[in-house]
Amino acid sequence: MSVAGVEGEERSDYTRDESRRIRRRSRRLLGSLLTPLRRRIVVTAIVVVGAQLVSVSGPLLIGLGVNAGLEALQRRTDWVPVALVSGLYVVAAVVGAVLMQRYQLLSAKISQAVLIDLRKRVFLHAQRLSLEFHENYTSGRIIARQTSDLDSIRELLDSGLNGLIRGVLYIAFTAIALVSVDRLSGLIVAVAGIPLFFLVRWFQKSSQTAFRRTRTASAAVIVKFVETMTGIRAVKAFRAETRNEREYGGLVEEYREANAGAIRMFGIFEPALILIANVTVAVVLLSGGLRAAQGTLTLGALLAVVLYTRRIFEPMEDMSTFYNSYQSASAALEKISGVLEERPSVPDPTRPVDLWQADGRVTFDEVSFAYRDDRVVLPRFSLDVPAGQVVALVGSTGAGKSTLAKLISRFYDPSEGRVLLDGIDLRQLHPKDLRRAIVMVTQEAYLFSGSVAENIALGKPDATLEEIQDAARAVGAHEFVLAMPDGYDTDVNKRGGRVSAGQRQLISFARAFLADPAVLILDEATASLDIPSERLVQEGLRTLLADRTAVIIAHRLSTVAIADRVLVMEWGRIVEDGTPAELIAGSGRFAQLHAAWRDSLV
Repeated sequence: MSVAGVEGEERSDYTRDESRRIRRRSRRLLGSLLTPLRRRIVVTAIVVVGAQLVSVSGPLLIGLGVNAGLEALQRRTDWVPVALVSGLYVVAAVVGAVLMQRYQLLSAKISQAVLIDLRKRVFLHAQRLSLEFHENYTSGRIIARQTSDLDSIRELLDSGLNGLIRGVLYIAFTAIALVSVDRLSGLIVAVAGIPLFFLVRWFQKSSQTAFRRTRTASAAVIVKFVETMTGIRAVKAFRAETRNEREYGGLVEEYREANAGAIRMFGIFEPALILIANVTVAVVLLSGGLRAAQGTLTLGALLAVVLYTRRIFEPMEDMSTFYNSYQSASAALEKISGVLEERPSVPDPTRPVDLWQADGRVTFDEVSFAYRDDRVVLPRFSLDVPAGQVVALVGSTGAGKSTLAKLISRFYDPSEGRVLLDGIDLRQLHPKDLRRAIVMVTQEAYLFSGSVAENIALGKPDATLEEIQDAARAVGAHEFVLAMPDGYDTDVNKRGGRVSAGQRQLISFARAFLADPAVLILDEATASLDIPSERLVQEGLRTLLADRTAVIIAHRLSTVAIADRVLVMEWGRIVEDGTPAELIAGSGRFAQLHAAWRDSLV
């Protein structure tokens, strides 16, 4: 399934075949979540059946008490039958409460087990998906899968599903008890079930559309909020607050209208349900009262059937809540199952080749690549980078430099041809060996929650503090880290631990250097550094890049100067290839860029 397919499931206008396919996929996911919990589910089912059987016995005991107890009191002033029935009623209430408490506990454990399993699956699977997925599937939407969608499923499991199970069992057992006491009253209730069936069917169909609209509208609100807060600097820089306020207001209004539609349905369903229930109770009371007056129905039986008739409709209101939860959770499960069905566009090899020690030779063998079929970025590209060589890629925006770096890192696979590391196709290389051998540092240096030392150690989790400090020294980060409130223990996301863009980049350099890769890729990695910081990094690079393969993508030609070889790219092709000195001495594209850069320094 493609990312476009997942995006399509944000819509509510499915075709019939699409809806069937999505429902089947959701059922498969639900089945895989519940299968490991079979024993718990069976035990829980036994407990809830027992709880509902005990609960249904109440009106029957009351009717028995009225018939036997009152008669005994009136004729013999014998209070034992009344006391006995009252005692049984109390025992039934206590047993029912204990069983219901046990059921609530067991069902809660099942609910939490399902949610934990599902939450882990979404997180782990999203990590395994390729860069292409994350570049197309917005962060706001993937966050919505882990937050509001999982909350909808939790609500269904914790309350809606419990209400349904208890309601169905209670209605079934109550109906059996009602018929056993008085068949005519059971027939009256069965006739009342006809308009009730059409009412429930209408609510089910209408709510399916309405609640899918609320989920779609809710996801849109979350996406807009997350993207606005994530890009708040751009919002401030371009004074986009007013436009965002207008757009967000429109999304919130759509969400309000979707919820209002759902509320209007409840405004029809619940009063209609109450009306049917009251009319049915009145008819049962009239019918039973006439027969009681004639002596064909006892007073206790009349009281029991009236209570049963009233009670048989009570779960309906709770079950209407289930439809609310069910529709929301169903739409949420559809979206989550869509993400989990997504497959990496860069799959791990079925029979990986181990490369314990990489030399660092990188080869492009007749590589073609296109992000989309109608836009080829690299047409028949071939290149050989010997082990230990530092190569600088320069060229205009869109020339294919970053694409080249992503292919070396295997964030993407070539459409045609092969990318080789030491003669081994990257598609065959063991993922652990690939990530150990090739490290990429981008312009967007990201620091995770935690200390400076923990962020640097991401490149080597078992590194000692001395190794972490050595890596920081190599890139010129050691001094400013020591100047922070708690040194290497400073939390980068807490007050006093904030770092500048240049400092973040230096920490990411230290992270990459600590990993000690055979191939180091720097994709505009010095763009956020000021001149003094860049010079410090260059000094560290000269030492660290010795005898190491490196690919440097940079617009700053001062960074290019440390390269052994410069490749000038245009439209996915290499138009110049040589040492910096050779190309500067020529009259080509790089010489022109160098002259313009030199003039800008005057």
